[in-house]
Parts: sequence; C-alpha cells; structure tokens
Amino acid sequence: MDATSPSENTDNAVPVAKPAPVKKIKIIISDLHLGKGRLLEKGGINSLEEFYYGEKLVEFIHYYSTGAYRDYEVELIINGDFLNFLQCDYKGHFLSVITEAVTLEIFKDIVKGHKNVFDALAEFAAKPGNSITYIVGNHDQGMLWPACRAYLNQVIGTPIRYKNIVYFFDGVHVEHGHMQEAANRMDPKKFFLKKDLVEPILNLPFGSHFFLEVVLKIKEEYPHVDKIRPFGKMVRWSFMNETKVMFKAFFMALAYFAKSAFIKDPRRAWPLKRIVQVIAESAIFPDLSESARKILTDERVHTVIFGHSHVYQYRQWSENKEYFNTGTWTEITSLDIVSLGKITKLTYVLIEYPEDGSRPRGRLKEWKGYHKIEEDVAIS
Repeated sequence: MDATSPSENTDNAVPVAKPAPVKKIKIIISDLHLGKGRLLEKGGINSLEEFYYGEKLVEFIHYYSTGAYRDYEVELIINGDFLNFLQCDYKGHFLSVITEAVTLEIFKDIVKGHKNVFDALAEFAAKPGNSITYIVGNHDQGMLWPACRAYLNQVIGTPIRYKNIVYFFDGVHVEHGHMQEAANRMDPKKFFLKKDLVEPILNLPFGSHFFLEVVLKIKEEYPHVDKIRPFGKMVRWSFMNETKVMFKAFFMALAYFAKSAFIKDPRRAWPLKRIVQVIAESAIFPDLSESARKILTDERVHTVIFGHSHVYQYRQWSENKEYFNTGTWTEITSLDIVSLGKITKLTYVLIEYPEDGSRPRGRLKEWKGYHKIEEDVAIS
C-alpha cells in the first residue's frame, strides 16, 4: 500500500490562516512627583504636594486600556520620579539618612494620599496583555529597596518589571536622565551604604542631600523656587528683586559645598572630584539633548527618551535618530517672554508599532483629559 505523507497530499489541504499581528503600544510618563496627597491628616493643605492631577491620570490610564486600545498589548513605562520620597517627611522630619523601613512607611502614606491612582494602576495591570515597567529616578531612589518593590507589587496585584537605570527594547533607550549629570548621578555599584552603619541606608547622590539640607529650607519661604525655568533668569531676577534672600541662599550653598568637601561622614560617599564636577556643571536643570545625541551614536539605538529636566522636548538628528523628553505633570513657572507665567502640560511619549513590522515610532503627546464642565482649582 502506497502511503502518502500529509505534507505531500496538498490537493485537499485547508489553508491555515495566519494569526493577526499583535497590536501593541507603549506609553511613557515621568516626573509626576506623587507625595502624601493634597490634604494633611487633619484637613489642612499640604504645600509640599506637587501632583494635582490624580483624576486626569486615572482617565489617562483608563483610556489606554479601553475603547480603541481594548485589543492592544499596552505597556506603561514609568520613567522615574513617579514618587517624591525626597519631599515627604517621616514623622515630621525630612531625612537624608534613609533606611528601608523609613522608605516603606513613607511609601504607604503616598499610596494612601493617591488611592485613586494606585487603584487605576491595579485595574490597568489586571487586563491581559497589559504590563507596567518602573525605572528608578533620583526623587524615588527608595524604589531600589526590595520591600518597596514588594509593596508596590502587592498594591498593584501583579509583579512589575523594575529597571535600576536603563530600559532598552527594540532600538529604544529609556532612562530617567539623572545619571547624565554629576549632581544627581547615583553610584551603580553602590546603591546602598553599609560600612560603619547600624543598618544599610540609601547612597543618595550629592543633589539629593543638597535638596534636603538647603533647597527645602529655601522652599519654606519660596515654595516654587525649584519650579522656575530657566534657572539662570530666576537667579538674575532674584538678585535684583530678592537680594537678601539670594545672598542667604548663596552662603548656605557655599557652606554646604565646603562641609561636603572637607568633613568625612560614613552616611555620604562622594569623592572631592565629584563635588568639583557638580560645581563645574552647575547642573541644576540640565538640557539632556547632548547626552541623548551621544547615546544615539550607537547603531543599535534609534530613539532616546529621558525625563528629569521637567522640560518636554523633541530633537531629530536624522530620520532615524530621535530624542524625546517627556516633561513633567507638575507646574512650572516660565520666565521666558514667549511662555511667561505658570505652565502645566501633561506630556508623555506614545510608542506605536507599525503593522508592517517596521521599527517603532515615538510621538510626543499632551493628555487633555475627558471633558468636564467644572473642577476644583489647584491652589498651593
């Protein structure tokens, strides 16, 4: 009997339909700076809270997992400074010596203050095909602690992908951006300090200590001092109009630099060379486009996405070399004549994957939110 293999008997073969290509997108946000919430425990206003747009963020998360995106695989990439550990007190004190237990307690307060946001994240992550990636920034360095990661996984209800510095996929390089400047650069080989200490603490970069010990004192009188751009214009304006305050701030900074350079402390680990770099760069609000250009010289990379600077930006060096900065969801005061005044743009990057299989393309977007007839005015 002559046997015929199935592959040879093609006359009556039923054509097998190719599966439809998976539709997917990635959305990237950064610098939301969630604190303990707008209201204090006894009902007063929390003047140190920087994030006022919880309802709009909930809408944003809902939009990209329903409707037109119902059948998509959606990855939400949180590119650093989603949480603002540095500007949250622990039992009334702002600490530069930060243990795992302290960070976890602060984190629980943040979740309590923005319950609607974390509920929305949990609902998003529960949808099949959706995922969340968290890249650590300089204001949420506490997310390096295992206990904080486990707690967020518990709150969201599913394991989250964590990246300490860089997330690279499909030719796209995503990082918060603080590693590109001396003031806020963390030591990737030493995230925690342990030597001569009772328990490990975060190895905070110079900029974090400077913020906690100098900037926060200035913010007591001028809460928006770190939200003004360009920084150079603010300094010149302040010398003319707030001379006394500027001289006070200058000498506070000078004293802090001197103490950092000459006083040894096991809770801080910066060589003198790093301090000199910080002074030389004056990298208070850096433009990261040059750092992006250098990364793009790698032939494997066609897109770089940063946050950190709080200024949304797009640069193109060729058709296949692009840089995006996602900006911030917090208020900025501009001293530039073309954009004078308070600015809030809820900007993000959307990465789309073409159905023809070509490389993914990024788009800088602004979230407008669903239409509402009225809403509360955010007042600090």
